[in-house]
Amino acid sequence: MKVLELSPKPTVLKIGGSVITRKEKPFTANSSAIRRLAEEISRANVSQLIIIHGGGSFGHPLAKQYSIKEGYRGKAAQLLGFSKTHQAMVTLNKLFVDALIQHNIPVVAVSPSSCIVTKSGRIATLLEEPLKNLLQTGFVPVLYGDAVLDSELGFTILSGDQLAASLATQFNAERILMGIDVDGLFTTDPKKNLAASLIRHCTLHELKAMQTQIKETNKTDVTGGMLGKIVELTPAIEKGISALIVNAAKPKNVYAALKGEKVLGTLIQKI
Repeated sequence: MKVLELSPKPTVLKIGGSVITRKEKPFTANSSAIRRLAEEISRANVSQLIIIHGGGSFGHPLAKQYSIKEGYRGKAAQLLGFSKTHQAMVTLNKLFVDALIQHNIPVVAVSPSSCIVTKSGRIATLLEEPLKNLLQTGFVPVLYGDAVLDSELGFTILSGDQLAASLATQFNAERILMGIDVDGLFTTDPKKNLAASLIRHCTLHELKAMQTQIKETNKTDVTGGMLGKIVELTPAIEKGISALIVNAAKPKNVYAALKGEKVLGTLIQKI
């Protein structure tokens, strides 16, 4: 992929689905969190911003029910499942985009399924021209994890994390900000272990070492599933793009991160 240069360099903001939905209730948005985040993003007033959000209780239940990630198996029910999964994400995206517009942010929803094709689950084709033109004109593109077509599998699920890394790399972003529902990357799952320690800084080498240790010992992801998500950022970090993980469920954290202010979280850098 050709790297596109924009000035100033863009910021990629990824908001986890666990923050903007109520994961225990299928198809239920966390409306108060969406409104608060829209206000924080508006107040930060960052130029050249790309926003991506996850699926939470909208996309995941349907994707799992119809085995969308595993690919098309020739079943008509799966085709309908693909449609339902995509439409659920469109619904969540509209709720988020509406809130952003209400806070005077010139956002434009961009459906990944209309501009991205994967191969065995990895982005192979990304039509960057519309996104480039949106950014150059002053718009804020808002994308999301989506059900997309796949040249090998027929279709699959494209995660917002892979999308964030790919867009950051292609547009030579200044940084990636990940807003999740915990304070960052921990030594163990902080939701299950009160003794878990926050990792404030992590190099690419240390990140890869943690991933290797988990694979070699065949352990469950000790970070509560977080490490796998963060490893998706590796291609961007290898290009020198820093990634900061913060707790977007806590007020003012996303604002502070966007403004470059000190905030509790995990900073991941190449060295």
